[in-house]
Amino acid sequence: MAKDKKMVTEITAMDEDFAQWYTDICKKAELVEYTSVKGCMVIRPYGYAIWENIQRILDGMFKATGHENVCMPMFIPESLLQKEKDHVEGFAPDAAWVTYGGNEKLEERLCVRPTSETLFCDFYKNIIHSYRDLPKLYNQWVSVVRWEKTTRPFLRSREFLWQEGHTIHATAEEAIDETERMLNVYAEFCENALAMPVVKGKKTESDKFAGAVSTYAIEALMHDGKALQAGTSHYFGDGFAKAFEIQYTDKENKRVFPHQTSWGVTTRLIGAVIMTHGDNEGLVLPPAVAPVQAVIIPIAQHKEGVLDKANELKERLAKAGCRVKLDDSENSPGWKFSEYEMKGVPVRVEIGPKDIEAGQCVIASRWNGEKVIVPLDKLEETVAAKLTEARDGMFAKALANQQKRTYACRTVDEITKSLEENGDGFVKAMWCGERACEDEIKEKFNASSRNMPFDQEKEWFGDTCVCCGKKAKKVMYFAKAY
Repeated sequence: MAKDKKMVTEITAMDEDFAQWYTDICKKAELVEYTSVKGCMVIRPYGYAIWENIQRILDGMFKATGHENVCMPMFIPESLLQKEKDHVEGFAPDAAWVTYGGNEKLEERLCVRPTSETLFCDFYKNIIHSYRDLPKLYNQWVSVVRWEKTTRPFLRSREFLWQEGHTIHATAEEAIDETERMLNVYAEFCENALAMPVVKGKKTESDKFAGAVSTYAIEALMHDGKALQAGTSHYFGDGFAKAFEIQYTDKENKRVFPHQTSWGVTTRLIGAVIMTHGDNEGLVLPPAVAPVQAVIIPIAQHKEGVLDKANELKERLAKAGCRVKLDDSENSPGWKFSEYEMKGVPVRVEIGPKDIEAGQCVIASRWNGEKVIVPLDKLEETVAAKLTEARDGMFAKALANQQKRTYACRTVDEITKSLEENGDGFVKAMWCGERACEDEIKEKFNASSRNMPFDQEKEWFGDTCVCCGKKAKKVMYFAKAY
């Protein structure tokens, strides 16, 4: 049959060409498609379903912490953007502008939103008057545009999907607590839902967000030893409030400036999942975000009773709360096995005439390839256990890779030796706080500062800068990064 010939095309081996392996998976797992709009991608149904699951889980976490969803305009008047100098300078190189509406040239250029701080400030000014109006805890799920020079599916594109949280508070303490709280929400999500370990910490002054007082980030380490910034959270102080003249009357009847935050994650989390868990067979999806958690493959489905039994199993798993699919297409079982391995479906259930006769099925786990024979009356509990086992096993595997590729170094020579002998990874070292040393590490190793982890571990490292030998202040993570 013609459909049988459509076996899954071989993908590039990850150890041969990691970048090409990544692109192959994005295409062949049907996550994205390129478009005639340069630098922009179509997120296909399977890829978008992963994003929907990410969105669903995170949105629930946001709402559980008291946040509400809003939606701001897509366009920002240039005069509004100009009100916060550092902010506009940070985004100017990547801004996209609208200069015409229909056939009429606009009196004022409109920036297609790269981020929405200025829009929220404009909004806050109208709704905040008294301490009783605070805090405001908002979030929005939108797309943004940044005119990137080089692009790669999910990791970097000119238009991408994200959530951006924006909050405003009466005091600096409240705003800082919010900044750290939301970073912890991101870390919890990444580790629990995505099975992806992260390092929480603070960015350097040179690497903080435009207009921010301080920026916090979670950093994940991909399979190839490069870092990926998986989420950021920013404390703005009262800088934006002063620029936009946002004031409120406090309990002492004084006019004071509030303090703000913003925080966000993007569709690059899908890229992070691919590069953390994927293998040479394709995607390996964490069960929490997998569009299909279990696929049922009937064996010899033309034989009497096989499809009926397969449908029965599907109904049972669906009733148990599992996202399940029955593939009753005319493709061969071998084709189906390869297809769903490519798509990273966590669990595969095989059922054929001999299995039915014996009152059993075969369950295969994607993450480790293990196959077990399971009595049919144990189907639901076994699939549930295998999904839990998949998350735990995937996290442990990713953590082992992170630990193996984290190099504690006291000198530049030790950095050189670690990277040459073991390949790319996190370099953990003491840093004096000077920009010159940060830049020197970047120049020598093409490794940028990722963050200063909350867990500092100073006792082991001592107090000497890895670069200049002067008194050191902080443990820093350096790495090549996506």
